[in-house]
Amino acid sequence: MQLHDAYLSVAEALRHAGYACNARVEIRWIDSETITEETVAESLAGCGGIIVPGGFGDRGVEGMIVTACYAREHDIPYLGICLGMQVAVIEFARHVCGLTDAASGEFDPSSPHKVIDFLPDQDETVSKGGTLRLGAYPCRIAEGSVMRRCYGREEIRERHRHRYEFNNDYRELLRDKGLCLCGQSPDGHIVEAVELSEKHFFVGVQFHPEFKSRPNHPHPLFVGLISASLEG
Repeated sequence: MQLHDAYLSVAEALRHAGYACNARVEIRWIDSETITEETVAESLAGCGGIIVPGGFGDRGVEGMIVTACYAREHDIPYLGICLGMQVAVIEFARHVCGLTDAASGEFDPSSPHKVIDFLPDQDETVSKGGTLRLGAYPCRIAEGSVMRRCYGREEIRERHRHRYEFNNDYRELLRDKGLCLCGQSPDGHIVEAVELSEKHFFVGVQFHPEFKSRPNHPHPLFVGLISASLEG
């Protein structure tokens, strides 16, 4: 968070959505390393919405998980991008599904419940730089989902830049507990997006929607977040 330019595309996408919603977006930059269960309420007080952007490594991840939990429990509009989706899945697994030691294989390879992990069977099916899944990939959106309402169509293509994925071994458990797997690859193998459909707006996506936002063509997910934030 000390280097805001690292998230310039996210900040601009928020502003583009604000233009579309006839609103001026005020961004409060928060270092997730300062977020704990004791500080989260004060840190997020007055925020109309929350966005957890992408990133690599485990720095500040526990603070992000606490943030996702606070957003879910208080129904604050939330958009998780890449890592932001992954921490939302981890939080849901820990606090709703009872997997208290749920983690990502990136942060805790020894965790018995790696709900986010590298899928080795992707080795021959995705374009990677090193071990990154890179480039634009199609995603099918579930009918009746918040994401479908935002996009207004069944299939989209969005840009990716990440290593780890939703672990398919936990699909049934998380889905049964209420996590909607609202976006998937056309063959249904890769989970691209999740949401809590009963919430005002709680969406996590594995891709980077900010890359496709423009001043005259704001990205629908950012418009959805800002719209929900304005509605309170």
